[in-house]
Amino acid sequence: MRILGIDPGLNTTGYGVLQVQGPRLLYQASGSIRIARGPLPQRLKTLFDGVRSVAADSAADIAVVEIVFVNVNPQSTLLLGQARGAAIAALVACGLPVVEYTALQLKKSVVGHGRASKAQVQHMVMRLLGLPGEPGPDAADALGLAICHAQHHATVGALQRGGAPTSVPAAAGTLDAQALRAMRVRRGRLLS
Repeated sequence: MRILGIDPGLNTTGYGVLQVQGPRLLYQASGSIRIARGPLPQRLKTLFDGVRSVAADSAADIAVVEIVFVNVNPQSTLLLGQARGAAIAALVACGLPVVEYTALQLKKSVVGHGRASKAQVQHMVMRLLGLPGEPGPDAADALGLAICHAQHHATVGALQRGGAPTSVPAAAGTLDAQALRAMRVRRGRLLS
């Protein structure tokens, strides 16, 4: 399976391509799409065209895009959401299925904890893929998204081969108010 990771942005959009061969992750390509300042519609078109070109060149089977959360500045969040929409539209226009992960999921997969810095992500991506140097921050995030999806895909596949359900039915695991009141927790452990 070939995975294309996209870290969308209005100034710089990172991309990374990995080939999954069994348990091995093989680095294929990474880089950044630089978007010149100018009117928003033109910037979105540049981003769309760049992602579409990368997707066509990558011969990927699936694309992974980071989910954007609300920042302190709502205007920045709206602009980033438009960049993300342009990137997703370009991927879908190329016929790629799109999967989404949060920055927290990416950092947990690559570094092991959700509060990792960009520098830590860059370093771990370099180590996990055996790269000669650290990729740029946007490319590292894109490669991290691809790594995150590869790990998720491998886990789900292992569960399916083992006969375990990969999702829990909505009714399973639901507790009524009386059962919740009867539960006691001490130091993060459920007591019977």
